[in-house]
Amino acid sequence: MLSTGPAMLDVAAEHNFAVPAFNVSEYAMFNALVDACEQTRSPMIVAIHPDELRHIGGDLLPSILQHSHKATVPIAVHLDHGTTFEHVMTAIRVGFTSVMIDGSALPFEENVAITAKVVEAAHAVGLAVEGELGTIGQGDAYGESGSSTIIYTDPADAVTFVERTGVDSLAVAIGTFHGLVPADLKPELKIDLLREIKKSVDVPLVLHGGSSNPESEIAEGVEAGLNKINISSDIKIAYYAKLREVLQDAKLREPNVIEPPAMQAMIDTAIEKIRLFCSDGKADLF
Repeated sequence: MLSTGPAMLDVAAEHNFAVPAFNVSEYAMFNALVDACEQTRSPMIVAIHPDELRHIGGDLLPSILQHSHKATVPIAVHLDHGTTFEHVMTAIRVGFTSVMIDGSALPFEENVAITAKVVEAAHAVGLAVEGELGTIGQGDAYGESGSSTIIYTDPADAVTFVERTGVDSLAVAIGTFHGLVPADLKPELKIDLLREIKKSVDVPLVLHGGSSNPESEIAEGVEAGLNKINISSDIKIAYYAKLREVLQDAKLREPNVIEPPAMQAMIDTAIEKIRLFCSDGKADLF
């Protein structure tokens, strides 16, 4: 069933679990991730950032939306890391059911201003908005952008930001990186900071860059109040590693032979994340 991000996150906050937000770059990946969520009875957020949207094309959105309508679990289709007002308006026009405006690279007042502008526009058409405060590290040059230096979310600033923008959920910076993290860099979640932010604001909290942190930290983060966790690198690595293995056989040429093993590898990885986030079985709460 097609849903909205806030509808899911409010339930997740009430029942203390995190909804997986899986980044989707092609239709086979989307089908695999829906399969993983239906197998585990987990709600799902399809996260598509502007680079991914340019790759798959807006014309594919109706198929994703239609499949989400028919799914047996709640699915929201979410603009991930929109950085301009135009990004968000385009997403609304093509049918996204929730949006993110990421002004985290801007000075605080500019972040407040653009986020409040997006909130006003999105709320006018019944959609909710995720904002971001603080900066996520950048592990490599692929995918979503990040910062060379993590600026941790300040709880007092978070209170002001939520009050002045009216955002429906808040992505926080507590020590994660986008992409693959170099071997000599060990990300570490600041769980105490997360708990302080959780006590300070009354909106669901979101973690970006969730692929590179130890499972024990992610589990502790869920217990401490994370209600949405974005996963991109881990599922894509699983998919393309298996695809490279399959394509060692140069005679293969049909997608319906080549892609299923890669889809299964992605399903297996997604199910691990779903269980880690305690979202398995939670579709029945909706």
